[in-house]
Amino acid sequence: MQVRAAITEGDGSYTIDTFEFDEPCAGEVLVEMKASGVCHTDYDSLNWKKRLVLGHEGAGVVLATGKVVSGFKPGDRVMLNWAIPCGQCFQCQRGAENICEQRGTVPDERFRYGKGSLNASFGLGTMATHATVPEAAVVLLPDAVPFPVAAIMGCGVMTGFGSAVNAAQVARGGSVVVLGCGGVGLSVIQGARYREAAKIIAVDVNKTRLEMAKRFGATHIIGADRSDKGLLQAATQVRELTDGRGADYAFECTAIPELGPAPLAMMRNGGMAVGVSGIEQTVSVDMELFEWDKLYINPLYGQCRPGRDFPLLFDLYRNGGILLDEMVTRTYSLDQLPQAFTDMHAGINAKGVIVF
Repeated sequence: MQVRAAITEGDGSYTIDTFEFDEPCAGEVLVEMKASGVCHTDYDSLNWKKRLVLGHEGAGVVLATGKVVSGFKPGDRVMLNWAIPCGQCFQCQRGAENICEQRGTVPDERFRYGKGSLNASFGLGTMATHATVPEAAVVLLPDAVPFPVAAIMGCGVMTGFGSAVNAAQVARGGSVVVLGCGGVGLSVIQGARYREAAKIIAVDVNKTRLEMAKRFGATHIIGADRSDKGLLQAATQVRELTDGRGADYAFECTAIPELGPAPLAMMRNGGMAVGVSGIEQTVSVDMELFEWDKLYINPLYGQCRPGRDFPLLFDLYRNGGILLDEMVTRTYSLDQLPQAFTDMHAGINAKGVIVF
């Protein structure tokens, strides 16, 4: 069948074009996409030197299944999960499904484009009219959860919420500071609110995002200055709000390499810093910031366990315990992807979503 998709050659550019693939093979599910989140990682993937179908946050309807697929049938509403657990490897057996060592995937040669093949980004490739994925990547979606909401759950929401709930395990009554209030940072704030943190301090240079942070649960906001190297001036304000000692937990959600160490200056001795945004560049760190029993962790995807975490998010959404409709600031068609990327970089949206 022919699929219309956003495709990159990995050279910084992309195009909206068609490619072909066959019916799903054994253990695979063909999904007609209804929504795909727009993420900074999608933009970064344009320069990965790989030919890709863009997109890794998605939801849709099952169109067909291959042999031995038992959990899904045509017509099922589903969301897609990019950390695809095998259930058998060392990491999965110890409960670390987010870092599975044998992630399932559909071979590149099944996706035919011109004279070559395509890789589905993160094993999904959600910025397309259809996606063929391993059964383990698929999660049943309740009728009450709209497709755009489900799409953003599949990465940004899970990463932020899970970093607060699963990785840091924010203590009731604790103090939290969140650096960067995009979609991931707002999800950290909601996770901290779910854990009943007493004080949630949001830090950003963007006034619009700080207003969003208050709506999503921040108790205090700090407008940072771009000239504040390492956010040390902002750190002084954080300490003033936390009895002079610093926050119990500090989350970095900016994806700015120079700000990787910034949480360490905002947390108390014996506190925890959490690198949420996935900075991968080499960063210079003043090791003095680590003194006094400070801990810095760098969890992947909020330490997601799909069978445990997505049912919780679905329930919280239905009960009003987490605000997600409000996080989908704007929707776009696939052809409007350039505008979606522009709005994302401008900080206009909490989350933008492509709707098919």
